[in-house]
Order: sequence, then C-alpha cells, then structure tokens
Amino acid sequence: MRFVVDAQLPPALARRIAAAGHLCEHVADCGVLTAPDPTIRAYANEVGAAIIT
Repeated sequence: MRFVVDAQLPPALARRIAAAGHLCEHVADCGVLTAPDPTIRAYANEVGAAIIT
C-alpha cells in the first residue's frame, strides 16, 4: 500500500511505516506541507495513496 502522512503527524511516522515495507511519505517530503487539504487529496489521488490524518 502507499500512504501520505498529513502535517499534524510527525515525519517519523512515515519513516516507521516505510520501514515496515509500505510506500509512505510525509507531506513535508512531497512538497505539499503547507498546501490546503484539497491539494493534498489531489496529490494522494495522483500517486494512488491513502492519507493518514
């Protein structure tokens, strides 16, 4: 599975999920840290990821 971790959660969570074998990135790592929710949702849809919020 692929996940995007939202801004209110720590980047370390994304690293732990990735270490467990999933594709996972924090919004800070994919260029949408300060973006509004619709932009983050569009990014997640584009890459086929679920958002962890």
